[in-house]
Amino acid sequence: MKKLLIPLFFTLPLHAAEPGAGTTAAAEKFLSSLKDDQKTKAALPFSSDDRENFRFTPRDRQGLPLKEMTEDQKKAAMALLDSALSEKGKLKVTQIMTLESILADIEKNPTYRDDGKYYVSIFGTPGDAKGWGWRFEGHHLSINLTVIGDKVVSGTPTFMGSNPREVLEGKHKGLRVLAAEEDLARALVTTLVSDGKSGVIFSEKPPGEIITAENRSVTALEPVGVTAESMSEAQQTALLKLVSEYIARYRSEIAEADMEKIKKAGVGKILFGWAGGTKVGEAYYYRIQGPTFLMECANIQNNARHVHATWRDFTGDFGRDVLKEHYTHDH
Repeated sequence: MKKLLIPLFFTLPLHAAEPGAGTTAAAEKFLSSLKDDQKTKAALPFSSDDRENFRFTPRDRQGLPLKEMTEDQKKAAMALLDSALSEKGKLKVTQIMTLESILADIEKNPTYRDDGKYYVSIFGTPGDAKGWGWRFEGHHLSINLTVIGDKVVSGTPTFMGSNPREVLEGKHKGLRVLAAEEDLARALVTTLVSDGKSGVIFSEKPPGEIITAENRSVTALEPVGVTAESMSEAQQTALLKLVSEYIARYRSEIAEADMEKIKKAGVGKILFGWAGGTKVGEAYYYRIQGPTFLMECANIQNNARHVHATWRDFTGDFGRDVLKEHYTHDH
């Protein structure tokens, strides 16, 4: 058994602000900027069935879309994102929205590909000790925050996608929104295979999509690949750096709590598995699965030029585990 590492210090960005209190104030400010008819769209009960209506495909949603907001309201919406996301996370969000406008130009279909169709929904009353939350969602993007009072208790499910995988022309040429999610994983599978751990590649053919798709809740998938405890220290470090790439989309206080949960469940039990080709340009799928969480990434559509990456928590999506415990103690 190899020594297990938890290299938090070099992967998680630092922020001075407390994310819970900050996100409460940001949500209140956003709601206060809205007119009554806009609030009707944006403000939903915390008990709303739509709170767990996890979607990343292009479609209309409940909530208030950016295209129906004034410039000041859009700034308030982005401030809400900033209250929970790291600089890295917010950059990825804005770049994903930029890709939507690029697709509109490429496909000549600005109605279907509309960077104004990103929706903000506030569930419950910001600051409510019984629980509340918010969602920022549109094509290739789903950010879901669950909060109890001023304490952020969940940032999953989280989904980010990139189409195209890389912008090939124009002023954004070279942009790869999910470059790290791909490059770190490819480097890891390559070194594992070179080290004789060929079992990391569990299939030569990748599945057609991320397995968990848009499911509201997920359970552990078939165990595939190799465990962290079978890796060298350098490989463990590389694996946890990849895990942190997903987690560190959020501010450090949120990210550190998520990493601590993963650590407590057993880093050595984390599995990393790959399907498909390992060369740039070849279709692939990989997943990282621990006792409590799952991360999937697939680059299969459009001749491997369309990336989907998701992060799920088996019991904690939408704060289910913490809310259940919270309600039990209250009663």
